[in-house]
Amino acid sequence: MSIADKLTKQPPYKLLALDGGGIRGLIAIEVLAEIERLLKAQPGRGDDFVLADYFDYVAGTSTGAVIATCIALGLPMKEVRTFYLESAELMFEKASVLKRLHYKFEDEPIAKKLRSVIADQTGEAITTLGSSKLRTLLMMVLRNASTDSPWPLSNNPQAKYNCPDDRPGCNLKLPLWQLVRASTAAPTYFPPEQIAVGPNQFVFVDGGVTTYNNPAFQLFLMATVEPYNLNWKPKKPEDMLLVSIGTGTSPEANGSLQPEDMHLLFNASSIPSALMFAALNEQDFLCRVFGKCLTGDPLDRELHSMVDGSAKHGTRGPVDPKLFTYLRYNAELTRPGLAALGLQDIEPENVQKLDSVKHKKDLQRVGEAVARANVKAAHFAGFN
Repeated sequence: MSIADKLTKQPPYKLLALDGGGIRGLIAIEVLAEIERLLKAQPGRGDDFVLADYFDYVAGTSTGAVIATCIALGLPMKEVRTFYLESAELMFEKASVLKRLHYKFEDEPIAKKLRSVIADQTGEAITTLGSSKLRTLLMMVLRNASTDSPWPLSNNPQAKYNCPDDRPGCNLKLPLWQLVRASTAAPTYFPPEQIAVGPNQFVFVDGGVTTYNNPAFQLFLMATVEPYNLNWKPKKPEDMLLVSIGTGTSPEANGSLQPEDMHLLFNASSIPSALMFAALNEQDFLCRVFGKCLTGDPLDRELHSMVDGSAKHGTRGPVDPKLFTYLRYNAELTRPGLAALGLQDIEPENVQKLDSVKHKKDLQRVGEAVARANVKAAHFAGFN
């Protein structure tokens, strides 16, 4: 199906949302590889099946934007995995000593790699967000630091700012690689990305420093809310599948914290991640409230998991029936969380950092363990 076909398709709609998380994107890649394997095994699918053949709308923030773009371009997950494993050191190449006053890592090596991967897949000198080579609807989250606002950009040609004849700053004309790079420009880690949008020069940083580091519920809204001009209308869980994949959480990261530890430097480094973690959970919670959740870790000890069938704790919310079917796959990167996955030998601190490239094999093992424990063919029944 082309994007034009997907704009007018009938239910069921199939959506995929990918969290930010730096090199921890390898966790999501292994979960996606298992989903691809299970879906490929369905009758009538050949060896050339990829996730772009299944999902109608994919979204990602930061590292999730990289993976979502690869999927939308039609890459199989084995190639996305290879890209991450071979480019991990490029993604986090240390900046010169003077530059480290502003950011830790260079941006040009990974920018060059992104341009190369996209060009190889499309055959276009400059692939834009509106390229016909994209095989799914695609959304990625950036933060416009110039206007102090989140920018969830999509290639939906019906969206307000995607009309080439009406606006000098049509988003569909923006270079795809540059938007992906901007979505990954985590403050203190990478320099910002400046992009010309019509007559304006805007400075963009990582979409993870918005409320959409987990873009799942925002993706649902962009698929259904009238001003976004896609207007899919799910009325029951069987009308839409929303798959959300995380890159790991660390809820016990400050378990030994003392009041005197909370000085200016501690707050400067920890408050952004605390806000991102809270926003990530809120997006997940909203999806479980409005969607029929078939799988997902507990949210907390009051809400529990809200997984369908959890009669002891309840799953009801303000809509009945629920509006979509929801799957959440993630890992808890704590000592107990890793032990529950059978990974007692992995040190939590080795897989919790966004730039932990030395432990990429351990991150792969975490993703493989999450996939083995949680990804089931039954989750996708009725959506094939």
